[in-house]
Amino acid sequence: MNMGAMPSALPRVTAVSRSPTHTFSKPTEPAIRLIAGVGVEGDAHAGRTVKHRSMVARDPDMPNRRQVHLVHAELHDELRGAGFHVGPGQMGENVTTSGIDLLGLPSGARLHLGGEAIIEVTGLRTPCRQLDDLEDGLMAACLDRAEDGTLVRKSGVMAVVLQGGTVRPGDPIVVVPPPGDPQPLQPI
Repeated sequence: MNMGAMPSALPRVTAVSRSPTHTFSKPTEPAIRLIAGVGVEGDAHAGRTVKHRSMVARDPDMPNRRQVHLVHAELHDELRGAGFHVGPGQMGENVTTSGIDLLGLPSGARLHLGGEAIIEVTGLRTPCRQLDDLEDGLMAACLDRAEDGTLVRKSGVMAVVLQGGTVRPGDPIVVVPPPGDPQPLQPI
């Protein structure tokens, strides 16, 4: 397993975003602050318990395994090549990355963002219908089929904050694999 590194570039943060309200897209910021066990300071999805509206309706006391949403800039490039007009933060992500195969990371991989923050990848984000509100057909463009016919969700990964810190565009990303036998990411 390649532990998420893509050979074309060094892994780095290309943009950071947050929104204090439950808007789908999030405006980019010069920096965001991650808080251990909570998420992105000032973001509507921050909290120890789940904040995603459909999950709150099912169980408001469920632990928040979706504190930070990451999308790879290479997906934006792919979507723009298919005629969509997307950029950092527009798909609801807090951290846009480049040079790292987020979807290929194993569950439990830790990402060191910049010099302070450490997050742990918890699962795949499932594309939602709100993508079509951004641009018609975008949800379908964020889904694919592998050679064996299994569904491929391309809309990024979710993570929890293990160690807080400030994250800025240009910060390096260091991937630390989980101990033991790596397990593929599952939708959460």
